[in-house]
Amino acid sequence: MSGPVSPDGDAAVIAGSLERPELFAELYNRYAPDIHRYVARRLGDGAADDITSDTFLSAFRTRSRYDLGREHARPWLYGIAANLIGKQRRTEVRALKALARTGHDPVTESWVDHADDRVTAQAVHVPLAGALAGLSTGDRHVLLLVAWADLGYQEVAEALSIPVGTVRSRLNRARKKVRAALGESDPTLARDPSDPQEAVSHG
Repeated sequence: MSGPVSPDGDAAVIAGSLERPELFAELYNRYAPDIHRYVARRLGDGAADDITSDTFLSAFRTRSRYDLGREHARPWLYGIAANLIGKQRRTEVRALKALARTGHDPVTESWVDHADDRVTAQAVHVPLAGALAGLSTGDRHVLLLVAWADLGYQEVAEALSIPVGTVRSRLNRARKKVRAALGESDPTLARDPSDPQEAVSHG
């Protein structure tokens, strides 16, 4: 049985919005910039606008089914966004393959913040793009939710509605492919400090 819901927490906002829908705007204010940034890294700024809007519209419409025992709505929102991104997987894979082939693609320009950095980062991004394009949609979701959205393993499991063990196996498989493509380096590596196995392997 879950404990009391914090009056300022995400679960309380969602619960309150069932009677007062305008309260849901607080969830948008808290998380829309992060969701937009994540989608932009995967699909570009143009798609990020639409998918961010659709993520929160879907969340609003389905909020009555939200598990109020989960205080933080961030994994839930990333899960909705990942599902919407998955519907455009051909666009994402096509952009990744274009970057891997030519070293340039406008969709992935947002990976690097400054023009001066693009030249020095290209040596990493080109093989990385090829490696990411070769991953299954599920493996790519897990890898990038950990590496780019900074979700922990349990949060990724909640976001994608899969067991934590599946998160670990998909992440391990994806990282092996990335390391192989980049000569054993892995710029997507981000450890989950809450996971004891990760703490040991990075200790």
